[in-house]
Amino acid sequence: MPLITRPATLQDIPHLVPLLMADAAERAVKDATLWTLASDASIQIRQALTAALTPPDQPVRQFWQVAEDGGKITGVIHAMLLPVPPIYAGPKGPPGLILPDSCVSEDARDGTVDALVRAAEAVLQGAGAEILLTSFVTGEGWQQAFDRQKYEPLTLYLSRSDLQGQEIPAPVRPATEGDVPGIVARSAEHRQRLFEIDPFWAIHPEADSRFAAWMARSLTLADRDMMVLGPSYQVAGYVIAQPASRLHFPPAHDISRIGVIDDYFHTSLNDAEKLTSAWAEATTLLKAAEAAFVARGIQAAFVVCPAGWPSKVQLLRDAGYDTAMVWSLKRA
Repeated sequence: MPLITRPATLQDIPHLVPLLMADAAERAVKDATLWTLASDASIQIRQALTAALTPPDQPVRQFWQVAEDGGKITGVIHAMLLPVPPIYAGPKGPPGLILPDSCVSEDARDGTVDALVRAAEAVLQGAGAEILLTSFVTGEGWQQAFDRQKYEPLTLYLSRSDLQGQEIPAPVRPATEGDVPGIVARSAEHRQRLFEIDPFWAIHPEADSRFAAWMARSLTLADRDMMVLGPSYQVAGYVIAQPASRLHFPPAHDISRIGVIDDYFHTSLNDAEKLTSAWAEATTLLKAAEAAFVARGIQAAFVVCPAGWPSKVQLLRDAGYDTAMVWSLKRA
């Protein structure tokens, strides 16, 4: 019988839960701290599938496709339309993203992964996605399939799972409302570097005002630490240590002790190719974020870094970070 791919249904959930549990366990083997299995992982998977497969449409459009071989489900792929962050222009609309909780059974026939990738691409393009992204954690078969479809690394998610107690370095201080203009100025430099690395990060014409509003709002949020280096009139760098979200972690994983660093920049990182003489200050900011995480009982940090920013990648690797997940972009 031919292998078929089709949209998942509520009736498929009992077959998908053990498949996705096995997939989550494979990630946990890779890093048991970063990918900690939730005590009720199977329940969380079931609830997430039920919500995604139950009308009406969800706030963020999700797509689950299954591979069926001889009446048996042998694989599943999860995709979504990724909302464009407000500081980016998104001229081609929301990208389509294939998520890391995509997997196949051990007895899946050759070609199942490729068939699922094609099915996800088709449904995303049918939903209007002009840009296609993938995310990858484990499984050589998935990486090879993405390579065959000409995906290339766009963003690295580097992590370390051995955070230890430490004091926030003295030069670093908590951000205040008076620091917002300086943070926005550094963020503008950050966004320009991103756009130069890849036009995927096209800048919204109102990026500065939007980012300023978000920074002012972030100062009121108790779940994160915003820190800066330098006086308010000359902020040299900033970092925000915030809690993890489900965008990067499938529902089987406990994210209560995982922190994410996305908004992070220092003037020493302005040269995307090599670190400047002030690179130690950028590392000091990173250490401050780690200390803030430890104070909150967070065990692992996840740092977002463009794949095409060698100086930032080097700084993070020198600080003990390794690539935990890769987002890739399909090139024409």
